[in-house]
Parts: sequence; C-alpha cells; structure tokens
Amino acid sequence: MTRQKNLLFLILILAIFFSAGFFILKFTQRPFKLGLDLQGGSHLVYQADLSNIEKGDYSSAMEGLRDIIERRVNLFGVVEPVVQTQIAGDNYRLIIELAGVKNVSEAIEMIGQTPYLEFREPRPDYDEFLEKNKESVEKGEIKADEFFQSSPLNGKYLKGAKLDFNSNTYEPLVSLQFNEEGAKIFESLTEKNIGKPLAIYVDNNLISAPVVQEKISGGKAQITGKFTAEEAKKLVTNLNAGALPVPIKLISQQTVGPTLGTVSLQESLKAGIFGFLAIIVFMILFYRLPGLLASFSLLIYVVLVLALFKIIPVTLTLAGIAGFVLSMGMAVDANVLIFSRMKEERREKKSFETVIEEGFRRAWPSIRDGNVTTIIAALILFGFGSSFVKGFAFTLALGNLISIFTAVFVTRLFLKIFINTRFEKWEKLWK
Repeated sequence: MTRQKNLLFLILILAIFFSAGFFILKFTQRPFKLGLDLQGGSHLVYQADLSNIEKGDYSSAMEGLRDIIERRVNLFGVVEPVVQTQIAGDNYRLIIELAGVKNVSEAIEMIGQTPYLEFREPRPDYDEFLEKNKESVEKGEIKADEFFQSSPLNGKYLKGAKLDFNSNTYEPLVSLQFNEEGAKIFESLTEKNIGKPLAIYVDNNLISAPVVQEKISGGKAQITGKFTAEEAKKLVTNLNAGALPVPIKLISQQTVGPTLGTVSLQESLKAGIFGFLAIIVFMILFYRLPGLLASFSLLIYVVLVLALFKIIPVTLTLAGIAGFVLSMGMAVDANVLIFSRMKEERREKKSFETVIEEGFRRAWPSIRDGNVTTIIAALILFGFGSSFVKGFAFTLALGNLISIFTAVFVTRLFLKIFINTRFEKWEKLWK
C-alpha cells in the first residue's frame, strides 16, 4: 500500500511539474527576460555633481536622482531599465543599462536634456555686496551668480509643471507646483527673503530672478523668461519627466550590438545543453539505474528553474546563466552523496528500503551544509556585488534551493517505487 501511495504521489508531482513547466515555457507569450549582454544595448555611467548638496543628504539626493532617471528612460520606451547608484571613492555615479534599445544616442540625449531645476537665495551680505559694487553691477561687470547661493529647494521637490500665459502680456510662463515638503521649504524661503530676488536656475542657467513681495504658501511658483511658447512647452515636458536634484555628466559608454548579444545567447544555450547532457551521461555510467533516476530528477529541476525564471521574472545575463549551469552540477552533487551512502549500506546486506532511508539520512547533513554555505555566499555576493555579480548570485541561490527539493524529495520518491520489486535485487542496476 505504501508503494502504491508513493507511485501515485510521484505521478501527481510529475504531471503538475511537467504540465506547468511545459505550459510556461512553450505556450505563454511572455519571453525570457534577457540582460544587456544577451540582447544588446548600452551601459552608461554618469558622474553626479554633489558640490551644492550637504554631505548628510548625499544618499537621499542619489536615490532621488535614480528614481527620476528611471522614470525618464521609461518614457523613452526601454523595458525595465537597470538604474542604480554606485560610490567609487569620493565619486558618486549613476549606472544605467538600456537593454534592447535601438537608438542609444537618442536615449543619451533625452537623459542629458533632463533639466536641473534649482532655486537660489541671496547671499547673507546681499545688501552690503550690492551697495559696495553698485557701479560694477550697473556696468554688468559682476555676474548674477555672485549675488546668490544655493538653497534647499530644487527639482526633487517638484510635483508638477504646466504651461501658462501672462494675463497682461500673453507671454508664456511655466507654473510650478511643489510637493508638501517642497511647499514648506518654499514658504520658508520666501518669508526669509521678502523684498529680495529669488533666482530660478535651470541647468545652471539663470532664467529669472523675481523679487519676493510676500510669503508664498501652497508651494506654487512661476518661471518667466525670454522664451517662446514651444520652448516653454518643452521645459514643462522635461520638468514633468523629472527635474534632477543634482547635475550629472556622462563619463562612460559601452555599447553591445544585437549581433554580439545573439552570439552570446547562442553560445550560452550550447553551454547549458552540453553541461546538462554531460551530467546525465556521467550519472548513468557511474550509478546505473540510480543515475538514470537522478537524471529524471535533474530534468524536473531544469523545468522548475526555467519556469521560475519566467514567473519572477529573472533577468538572464551571461553571469546568470553561468550561475544556473553551476547550480545544475551542484544539484547532482547531492545525488552523488546519497548514492555513495546507499552503496555502503548495500554492502552490509540491509533491506532495500533500509538502504534508501539510511542513505538519505546519512547524506542529508552534508547536503544541507554544502548548499546552505553556497546560498550564504550567494547572498553576500548579491548584497555587495555589481549588477552582473547579482545575476550570478541570484540564479545560483535559486538553483540551490530547487536542487535540495528535487534531490532529497523527488529522487527519493523515484527510488521508493522499486521497493518490493524484482529490480531491487538486481545488483547490476545498483552498482
């Protein structure tokens, strides 16, 4: 009765696994998510200028920059771009991976056109400085930048922008609306500088410097200047796409062509198939029937992992595929430990059922420790590594978790099917 239960349970598992895996892999329209190195695209590195940001606000400024750039490239039509921050010594950088993008130069131009919006307040000695340099100011010998200093208010607090027109002159202007935090900063800024100009800069260029007449509540401001309606409209579009909290500069660009990406994908698939076949041949030659059963278990493992790659989904890179191939070898390693233990038990002339139970029981501590240490190492790599290292670490850890299940649970069910059958006494099958 126990053997029949095991058989029915195994059939049920195989039906679910193969049906689900076959459906996900063959009949869904959702393709595998490929990384930059497999489908082509561009790897961009930007340097962030944090000179006007307080040191304690570096992290929040970079997080805001990342979110805005990610929204920006999404508008360009890039599917799930990779945008992350990186610290290299004293340099803060933004790494952007645009997988599958066809017009890289246009994407770079769009990112570079993202305006850096900043409000600057008068310097503390504004009145004294103005009086002292009155003649120079009238002659235009002193730049406007010398009158102002950075303020806490910049583009990261912008909630939205829209195109308006002056009701008297009909000149175009840009109306700004700040979020709740930005509204409080703007209110404090205007209250502190009543009777003085408040400079509005876009991309470090002075657009206008209106004089503050009174404290302004509600977080609303206007940008006026000598620009056409088309220029104002473009500025509104760019500001709504994301005004950068800090300026950025492109310092590195690496492009992977689609042809090279296709070649890499083909070579990776070959490596995976050859690795899978080599493992099967090795297991059958050295472990006979248990090796064949382990190969079936490995096939279930591959179907499950590939199905999860689609469901999650996992971005497959060359490093990620390497992690998957490595985890296949480790999946079989557990079976090798189990079968070696079973051989030792068979030498003591124990029953076949006892051989299976003891083989798994004694092999389990080694399987557990080996896989747990590998998963811990993968988690460390995922936590501290770059994007490519993260891909390797994630597929390796995921593969290890599934391999524990298939080796300890599925292979065990396969073996239990042969309890109390004539095959259990056929020594040539188990050597």
